[in-house]
Amino acid sequence: MSDGRGEELGPVLAWVLDRSHEASALDIAELIDEAGRRLGIGSARLFLADIQQLRLNPLPRTGDRGPDAPASVDIDGSLAGLAYRTQRVQRNRDGDTCWFPMVDGVERVGVMQVSGSGTATDPTEAAPTATDPTEAGRALASLATLLVMSQSSHDDLLVRHQRSSPMSLQAELLWACLPPRTIGTARATSAAMLEPAYDIGGDAFDHTFVYGTLHLTMLDAMGHDLASGGASAAAVAACRATRRSGAALPDIATTIDRTLARWIPERLMTGVIAELDTDTGDFRWINCGHPPPLLIREGHVLPRALERDAELPLGLGFHDPEPPARHHVRLQPGDRVVIHSDGVTEARSPDGDLFGEDRLTDTVIRSLASGHNAPESLRRLVQNLLAHQDHRLRDDATILLAEWHPAP
Repeated sequence: MSDGRGEELGPVLAWVLDRSHEASALDIAELIDEAGRRLGIGSARLFLADIQQLRLNPLPRTGDRGPDAPASVDIDGSLAGLAYRTQRVQRNRDGDTCWFPMVDGVERVGVMQVSGSGTATDPTEAAPTATDPTEAGRALASLATLLVMSQSSHDDLLVRHQRSSPMSLQAELLWACLPPRTIGTARATSAAMLEPAYDIGGDAFDHTFVYGTLHLTMLDAMGHDLASGGASAAAVAACRATRRSGAALPDIATTIDRTLARWIPERLMTGVIAELDTDTGDFRWINCGHPPPLLIREGHVLPRALERDAELPLGLGFHDPEPPARHHVRLQPGDRVVIHSDGVTEARSPDGDLFGEDRLTDTVIRSLASGHNAPESLRRLVQNLLAHQDHRLRDDATILLAEWHPAP
């Protein structure tokens, strides 16, 4: 990076914003690069994480062809990947290349590479800026992230550079209705992972905040086909429509049950629907035929802490008009709740060894104890799960990890 000689930060960011309103994804890459040069911090390039969080793929700029085109970078074993995993700025030994994390809220999106000595548009007029180069790089990476996210719903260039394989129809349907994998506030964080990312069948998740309450939903539809994906997509829509009307957890379960029984008959679904009051730590949940959630406290799993009498699955019509029972516990600060589908614990190695609940919780606990945040802990868990099954999952594997971390 340069020593920070260049234009002032505020006007340059305003210049990027002004030109971004009618910009394509390709234009965004050019705007961010030009902004880096005008700030005097260097040439800037954006790398986006693929959907499985294995590689960082460069967002192309005009002229990126042939041997001069940048290659994708492994998230594990690279400086760029270290910036992504830790969400901290990383510099190479010579200090001429920096990697800035790109984070949308608490969702990791990718990294911004800044390299070389940038110059202002007119070097003879460039004056030293009071802005620190690292501060300028952070601000530019944040702005780049906002622009990328604003374009991701309607510019397939961004989508294509977050994929490494074709996606099945049911996977395309489900990913279109799923929320960001990680959401959070100063009081709570929720992170999710779903595999096989390009061929998911009937698993789905949802999480959101409203008035200090974190809502969590995990669904597992019977089967592994387009009808399964359609059932889960309909269930997520039913969950959101009911929740956004101000209804309680039992009403959400009843609506999902009624929706499946009427429109997608004979397609059963298990699920956990929960909410966490991030002010008090009150955790309430409904379990309809799903594996019970797990409670991790101070580095240990509390045995059967969230295990209750089983309710019938959704889609049979038995929860309309009689809703399933709602359960309640009071969490302690620092507690973590793990909600998973049976595709995680029932995953088998080629020689028949089950992945199991103990391996699931041990992997999460060890990763968290090593200082990794929730999304990085889940990313590592999924890598272990895929390796356990020789990268051939026979069932969807979905995990939600919710943390309650209220301020002192």
